[in-house]
Amino acid sequence: MNAYQINEIFHSLQGEGFYTGTPAVFLRFSGCNLNCDFCDTDHSASRPMSVDSIIEAIENYPTRHIVITGGEPSLQLDDTLVNALHRAGWYIQVETNGTNQLPKSIDWVTCSPKNGTNILQNRIDELKIVYTGQDVETIAEALPATHLFLQPCSGANTDAVINYILAHPWWRLSLQTHRILNIP
Repeated sequence: MNAYQINEIFHSLQGEGFYTGTPAVFLRFSGCNLNCDFCDTDHSASRPMSVDSIIEAIENYPTRHIVITGGEPSLQLDDTLVNALHRAGWYIQVETNGTNQLPKSIDWVTCSPKNGTNILQNRIDELKIVYTGQDVETIAEALPATHLFLQPCSGANTDAVINYILAHPWWRLSLQTHRILNIP
């Protein structure tokens, strides 16, 4: 692939899941194969970037943890970019909806499946479900992951998520701390 459609690149703290609070560079791809009503990505905004221009854009940040997100990164992410990031010393975390396979050499896969989708991703380190009352146990059984997180949907059902986790202690709470703290 000669160019990747990049929505934005920024430096912040990981606000959700296992790596909450970790300084990271976020590489947000544009484009998705789903149309979730709570998505926070403007898919009409993108610019084409080569592997070299991506590496150049991120090389001066003080962290070496990159979160590749979107949209849906599996639509564009390939071994060429993953290998270049690894050669440049980056730890690669990808946040995916799981509907496509990802390159195998990614360091950490966070899968956030959406209702009614067929999950094809076969390695999941962290399962992060936006909880809306669905049967999360069946999802977790079908998608074995090392770490299980439930996240309130836009913060609107936090009490329901907390109550569910209290009754099912193998789950952990994931909050959108970046939104709570008003950081990018």
